[in-house]
Amino acid sequence: MKKQITNIFIRYLILLLVAIPNLYLFYKIFTPLTLYSVYFILDIFFEPGLILNMIYLPFLKLPVVLIPACIAGSAYYLLLILNLSISNIKIKKRITMILYAFAALLIFNILRIFFLILLADSSMFEITHKFFWYFLSTIFVVLIWFSEVKLFKIKQIPFYSDFKFLYKQTK
Repeated sequence: MKKQITNIFIRYLILLLVAIPNLYLFYKIFTPLTLYSVYFILDIFFEPGLILNMIYLPFLKLPVVLIPACIAGSAYYLLLILNLSISNIKIKKRITMILYAFAALLIFNILRIFFLILLADSSMFEITHKFFWYFLSTIFVVLIWFSEVKLFKIKQIPFYSDFKFLYKQTK
């Protein structure tokens, strides 16, 4: 019992500590991963230039600037919340689940940015960008979570399972 309570405390403490510096950790890790991956994919087809967080392409009038919203730090955080708010998961399995979720989101995000860059000078860019941002990104995070539930055979409900356990301990 004490071990489970300690486990719950540590998992939720991690969630708080990761969030405190405004998701800095996610942006520190995923900005270069996203930026350089997009750059290398573009380099297969075009001759891009890269300065800081800006990608220059010969066919675009303006550079592509990857701002924090492009990196989707809050989506990574949401996936971390879902993964850490499940009880009774062994550490190795939990780490595998988190890596799976982050890798899936990173791949989706790289492909999303690449596709949007191809549409950058198109009249369809704005609507496609908003569709990706407001709708498809949310759907993809949900699909990642559902695939985790199925793939890793998760039976617990995030938060609820922990609260249910803690409530039973008070009786």
